[in-house]
Amino acid sequence: MNIAICYVLAVVAGVLAGALCTYLFGVIPEKWLQDYGVTPEDPKYRPSKRMRPFPEGLIAAVFCVASYCIAIFFCRADYIDNFRPMHLAVIFLVIPALVLVMMADKLNRIIPDQFTMYIGACGVLAVLADIFEGSVWFSPDAKWWMILLNKVIASLIGAGFIWLLGSLSITFLGREGMGMGDVWLLLATGLITGTYGFIVLIYVAIFAALFFAIPMLVRKLKRISNEKKRIKNAADPREEKLKIQREKAKIHFAEDPDYLAFGPFLALGCAVFTIMEPFFFEKMFMTMKLFGVYF
Repeated sequence: MNIAICYVLAVVAGVLAGALCTYLFGVIPEKWLQDYGVTPEDPKYRPSKRMRPFPEGLIAAVFCVASYCIAIFFCRADYIDNFRPMHLAVIFLVIPALVLVMMADKLNRIIPDQFTMYIGACGVLAVLADIFEGSVWFSPDAKWWMILLNKVIASLIGAGFIWLLGSLSITFLGREGMGMGDVWLLLATGLITGTYGFIVLIYVAIFAALFFAIPMLVRKLKRISNEKKRIKNAADPREEKLKIQREKAKIHFAEDPDYLAFGPFLALGCAVFTIMEPFFFEKMFMTMKLFGVYF
């Protein structure tokens, strides 16, 4: 297929995918975007935020267009010239779902189980694609169960890693650091990335999160400093401190300025690996051979 036509199709598909994400996010049931058991009568209830055509819809479309175009650039030789329709289908289908995860966690601090289940289904398709069409990470004579094991191990390690971080956060910090939504998300994305790709996913997620976490920390320290000045200069410091605590207690967890949702960065890491998988294999191949982990 002419490469120019591929890019045109990628742009059209990306725009349509972004529009579809915006539409679906607007019509999904409210309970998908609420914590389990939360109803409008609950004192902690806050109507969920929905994607708008601008800026969220535009961001979704741009992200999908960029992802599809980048996928053509990096995957052309392995997935287009050496036609692998199942691998292309995984890219096409999972990118919009990852966008929905990013938006849901950013806007409402929640990752709907339905989104994760869909990504998990894409993960199953990715496993089948590697088994029946071949994986760049395995030699053609590799056994099918080795490919499957690679995916399952990544899924379990990813979910276990995030679950452990969340448990440690609750135990030692007294607050939730990683929710179960992140656990289920890594369980699903592990089927797409495999063990090797999981390294890329975590690497991208952590460094992307740091890009936002550092300015957030600076703002937090500045706000704490202003609160201390406010208490110090108040006529009744004790009452002023209680007033600040009451103000913070009224803030819904989804609006907490000190909380950085990690789900969007995990989804970003999965997207980056998915659209650049042959590139990462090329860069990691010699290291894999050196350590004897290429089969």
